[in-house]
Amino acid sequence: MSSSSPLIPEQRHQEILRLLRSAGVLSIRHIVELLGVSHMTVRRDIAALEEGGQVVSVQGGVRLSERSGSEPPRERASRAGLELPRKRAIAELAADLVEDDMVLFLDAGTTCEAVVPFLADRRNLTVVTNDFLVVTTLLDHPGIETIHTGGVVDVSSGSSSGALAAATLGAVNLDVVFLSTGTWDLAHGVTTPVSDKVVLKQAAMAAGSSCVLLADSTKFGTFERFNVTPLDGLDAVVSDTDLPEDVAESLTDIGLDLRLAAV
Repeated sequence: MSSSSPLIPEQRHQEILRLLRSAGVLSIRHIVELLGVSHMTVRRDIAALEEGGQVVSVQGGVRLSERSGSEPPRERASRAGLELPRKRAIAELAADLVEDDMVLFLDAGTTCEAVVPFLADRRNLTVVTNDFLVVTTLLDHPGIETIHTGGVVDVSSGSSSGALAAATLGAVNLDVVFLSTGTWDLAHGVTTPVSDKVVLKQAAMAAGSSCVLLADSTKFGTFERFNVTPLDGLDAVVSDTDLPEDVAESLTDIGLDLRLAAV
């Protein structure tokens, strides 16, 4: 939106936020063209918005912060229809890490739930989960033994967490832990908005021989208030090929087994 009357910084900031609410993510070059200002001016505007916690810089551009008021919905029903092809591709690739006779943990979330159909041909599996909808999906696979962690029920996410759920995990030896998250980045690692989920996720990691994060690229570059684990506390990450190349290089540099699903 170029104008004959130059916008003052506050007006540019509001316009950038408006554009991001519509597009989700924008490149620096595109914002320069839309606002009709210099590359350096846009960089300064983004820095100011980022300092205020409203946006997050990503490779070559910017996206809304999780705290900007336009964060992804936390309610399960709202999240279920988001990025379905991406979730299925990640889930299928993650299932390659599962072998016969394993005990695995599927964290609450729609991506972990999507792993279940890809486990159908494995034998003698045990799945431990805190997700009620994962349990429901597993009812179609009677050959897979299912253990629910119990714990405090979160109706909006269809899952449970907290100390009781963590205690169940402390009694189980897990071969593979599949963690989910709505927010992850290089600086903060895996984060969550709810402290009870930290207790559960960390208990799962402690019980597991290996831990794999299932997180699509659209969630990268954001963080929440509670820390679960730095990324080098994981063994592997399964994401998708839209993950920025420099991010992928950073993940492999810290020793992670990075697997990217084609979308």
